[in-house]
Amino acid sequence: MERWGTVAIVGVGLIGGSIGLSLKSRGLAAEVIGVGRSRRSLDRAEQCGAIDRATTDLSQGVSHAEVVVVCTPVDRIAEDVRRASDLTPDDVLITDVGSTKRRIVETLDGQSRPSHVFVGAHPLAGSELTGVENARANLYDDRVCLVTPTSRTPDRTRQKARAFWKSLGTRVIEMSPAEHDEILAYTSHLPHAVAAALASSIPIDWLPLAAGAYRDSTRVAGADGQLWTAIFRENRGPLLKAIGTFLDRASAFKYALMTDDESAISSWWEEAKHRRDRFESLRRDDASSSGNAGSP
Repeated sequence: MERWGTVAIVGVGLIGGSIGLSLKSRGLAAEVIGVGRSRRSLDRAEQCGAIDRATTDLSQGVSHAEVVVVCTPVDRIAEDVRRASDLTPDDVLITDVGSTKRRIVETLDGQSRPSHVFVGAHPLAGSELTGVENARANLYDDRVCLVTPTSRTPDRTRQKARAFWKSLGTRVIEMSPAEHDEILAYTSHLPHAVAAALASSIPIDWLPLAAGAYRDSTRVAGADGQLWTAIFRENRGPLLKAIGTFLDRASAFKYALMTDDESAISSWWEEAKHRRDRFESLRRDDASSSGNAGSP
């Protein structure tokens, strides 16, 4: 198992805190430093055991780090990476956890120092809950982490990024930033938008009568609004395309319902059920493969 020296986590909330807990529970880092704006949040991170020490001074936090993980909102990541890159050792790896990649990577790829030390990443793990108090050491176990190096990324930096994310228990997949944003628009950003639309479609007076279907379908609408506003804005183009696809499917159902077309309604549902069943089958296959990973 790869072991790291000092790891600095910039932004110690649910995601950053879970990275810290994973590093510490696996004995992967000599020291985990939390960097943030709020002393109160950093104190909670120390109390939770997610970090060894904390600072609100970026320079103090990253100046001796072997790895820096930027876990700030997507509209701040590029600037936070740029600032950190000016303060870190020559052989540092800087990575992130942003749910969007194209603008972040393109911004940094055009700058000499960041382009040589930064590898964009997005571990596909999280929760509608926020705050380091909800962090878990096993959040990344057997989860996919998408990494988005570019043609300017040195191979040493790319390999170090892969090794870091694998050390946390993730399965690493490489792709371009543009491909990442298109896929995540459909698989993550659209579901969050649809959940929010559904949540606000139910009259407040009827909520006492809502049950499991409403609860399960709107769970992610309980996530942080500012965080998701930034994600939606960062990925507008791909998300608009995904919304168009969703509206086409909704329109097909609406027309079948208007015309009382039993066959069309049934086919519409069965296609969706088949896709959902396939999703669950893939999840079972992944779980089985992960469980057998250590077998001879």
